[in-house]
Amino acid sequence: MTAAITSPDIEYQDDRDLSGDMKQIALITFGLIVSATGANAACYADYKAKQDDPLRLHYGVAELNGDCTVASAEAQLPDRLSGDGWTLLNVMGVFEDAGLEERKDSAGDFFLRY
Repeated sequence: MTAAITSPDIEYQDDRDLSGDMKQIALITFGLIVSATGANAACYADYKAKQDDPLRLHYGVAELNGDCTVASAEAQLPDRLSGDGWTLLNVMGVFEDAGLEERKDSAGDFFLRY
């Protein structure tokens, strides 16, 4: 049902079909939620680790949980690495999906292993 109210200065259209408006509101709300959460982008850290006796070193890439920060990587990686006798030397940095593929060859067997 459409009702129109007119006056010399104002024209008002009352369109009771709200389904299109509701879809638009839902899409806008979804967009705001996704942008606020950062779409839960994956986060990775590249790091260096060592084993002693005999000395062995490796460069690796690991996926992180939670915050995408060096501090978060420094908190998560020691436990993961120690299970296989590795000690974290340093976290070189953190990055998202865009930097993942370019590090794959350099990390070799330690690409997403820990």
